[in-house]
Formats: sequence, structure tokens, C-alpha cells
Amino acid sequence: MGMSHNNKKTYPRVADIIGFCTPDQCVPVAEAAMTVQRDYGDRVERKHARFKYTVEDMTIKGVRQEMEKRMGFKLQPARGYNLTDNSDRFGWIRDHDGVHWHYGLYVEHGRIVDREGYQLKTALREIAHAGAGDFRLTANQSLIVGSIKPADKPRIVQILRDYGIGNDSHTGLRLNSMACVALPTCGLALAESQRYLPTLVDALDEVVEDCGLREDAISIRMTGCPNGCARPALGEIGLIGRAAGIYNLYLGASRTGDRLNKMWKESLNHDQIVEALGPVIRRYAAERQEGEAFGDFTCRVGIIEPNLSIPKLDFSDGELRESGMTFHQHTPTW
Repeated sequence: MGMSHNNKKTYPRVADIIGFCTPDQCVPVAEAAMTVQRDYGDRVERKHARFKYTVEDMTIKGVRQEMEKRMGFKLQPARGYNLTDNSDRFGWIRDHDGVHWHYGLYVEHGRIVDREGYQLKTALREIAHAGAGDFRLTANQSLIVGSIKPADKPRIVQILRDYGIGNDSHTGLRLNSMACVALPTCGLALAESQRYLPTLVDALDEVVEDCGLREDAISIRMTGCPNGCARPALGEIGLIGRAAGIYNLYLGASRTGDRLNKMWKESLNHDQIVEALGPVIRRYAAERQEGEAFGDFTCRVGIIEPNLSIPKLDFSDGELRESGMTFHQHTPTW
């Protein structure tokens, strides 16, 4: 997800599907991918050292062939799947066998702290002492209290209620916000992120609420530098710090995580960000199609051109072909 400001040779990149493997083949496949990077990755130019650039240099077909040579077997053709979104599931959810309960709990930017009227740290400590479930971190900085027996669920519900904990008080925009730690924790940060994004969401929530979009899951992601730790390139709204209080604004990623966003406006402060996004959010509320995600809307109506960075791969006869290629934003490799 990382890149460098003002260096178009660096860029974020989505993954490419190269085939299918069975569970018992996962370890050798992973080992082959890592050793390809070890042996073919750039050891001279640090900004060209990532595996994504190795894939670009070798081509997808070349990487797959080299991996298969090391594994001693061929990957099967890719199998179909359908991702509908890449957000967390919040609230009470039954597990796959219908026995235990899981509770998906939003944790703003991963910080478990007590605040007035929202004693999150104390509540989670009490749940831990109760021994009524386990804790699982999500990839989006939130938490799942898992493996809760039906008999223990009322106790967990009561603990959450006693300390004012829940997801209902948050808009869909806040539930789908992510930020890196940035200043003052990270020495690479150019701007605030974790400590500032809640303030920005507060301002945008006024627009969201006014437009009747409270429940809409619009993803917004922010980092204090372009290294991409909170995956801002995959946010329907992405913000990347350039200097103290100044950010580049990106739009157009997909809700499913298979299309990156693109820079829409450069070097904005807080008031400029709110001023720029307000009309877009209002237009989305008025003109969106049924079921249309915010990122897809911004591309459809021409606010931002879609970032077409996914090659179309053909596995129809078991052989990998790169056909109908679309170009990555900065690289002419395909």
C-alpha cells in the first residue's frame, strides 16, 4: 500500500489472483512466494524493493511459473468467489454452526481507552475476568468478543450496557474509519492521523446525518504519511498527510477492496477537506442508484476516473493468460 510523495515510480497496488491451492498446499505456496521475492527482489534500490515491483518486473505469469517450479506442482485454475465488502460485521452474530455468539465491537482506530460515558477499557477488562468469551482483533482495528455461549450472552450484554458500550451511537462513516498512529508515535509521520480523524469525522457526520446517510457504510481512511499503514489507498475516501494539518484527498476505491482510489485534490487543510467533501456526499445522497456504494458513485458520475489497475486473467484451460490488460496508474508494465 505504500508509496512516496512526488515519486511516480512508487505506487500502491492491489493483489492479483494467480490460481487455487488446497489447504495442505498453503505453506509451500507461501514459501515459494517469499523465496521468489528473496531471490528476485531489488536489493539495490529500496523504493523498488517491494514484492509488488518484483511482480511487475517478472509479470504475473513469470512469478507463477517460478513459484510452481519451486513448489514441484502446478496451481489449479482460480475458482470463483464473491466479495461484497471489506468492512467488519458489527453487533451480535451467530457462528457458522449456530451454537456460539460473537459480538463485533467498533474500537475507534484500535485505541482501547476509557472516556466519559464510554468506559471501553473497563468493560473489556470485566468481560475478560468473566471468562465468557475470547478476544479477536479485526483487520480494520476493531474487536470481536468471540465464542460466547448462549448462557453467557446476557452477562456480556449487561456489562456492555453498564459501561455505555455499543455500536449504535456511531454513524456508518465512523464505523468504517481507519487511521494510523502517526504523530507523535511514528517518526515517519508528516501529519496527524489517529488523533485528528475523529475530529474530521465529527464534521462530516453533520453532513451525513443531514443527508439521511447515517447507516451508510462509507469507508474513510487516513495516514500521516504515504507509507499506507491504514491502507488509505483502499478507502472510498482516502487522506494522506503531506505536512502538519495538510492532506492529499483521494476518492473512488471500491467497497470490496479490489479497486484503488485516485488523488482528487492536493494539499488541503481541515476546512478545505470538509468544504470539498460536503457537496459530494450530498450529491451521493440525492443521485445514487439502489445499492450503489460511495466509491462506485464517484466513479460513475465522473467526479473521479476509476483506477483501473486489475489485469483480466484467463484460467479457462488451466493456463494463465494476461488478456484485456488495463494499465496500472503509474507503470507501463502490462
